[in-house]
Amino acid sequence: MSLDPSFVGRTYPPTAPYQVGREKIREFATAIGATDPAYHDPDAAKALGHADVVAPPTFPIAITMAASRQIVDDPQLGIDYSRVVHGDQRFQYVRPVVAGDELVCVNTVDEITTRGGHGFLTTRTEVSTTAGEPVVTVWSKLVVRGGA
Repeated sequence: MSLDPSFVGRTYPPTAPYQVGREKIREFATAIGATDPAYHDPDAAKALGHADVVAPPTFPIAITMAASRQIVDDPQLGIDYSRVVHGDQRFQYVRPVVAGDELVCVNTVDEITTRGGHGFLTTRTEVSTTAGEPVVTVWSKLVVRGGA
């Protein structure tokens, strides 16, 4: 089944708030080998002007990947997730993510194209605080491999 191009521009409801924890940031930083003290030590982060430990730049993937299930699991869109590979990821920051942030995601289907029998889906996730302060925009491209 091919992806339905009428979904371009469709926006999904905001996700439930995600409480960014200090330990989650530390665990993520350790997992990716990020050793900057600001990712692990509140005093080092505060010395740089942050309220608490700051998340590595790719940390929002931990939030947005779960949020994108709204799109991926939409049966009308026609994604066979067993055929999906990750194609691209981009982040555009307004400010860093720090421990203590309470974040919500709003997902939008930005683009759907077909090339060489494969479907390409680009999603955009606007991540903001529960108070509405923009934090980061995350784009993700998924490739839905066509049949053999």
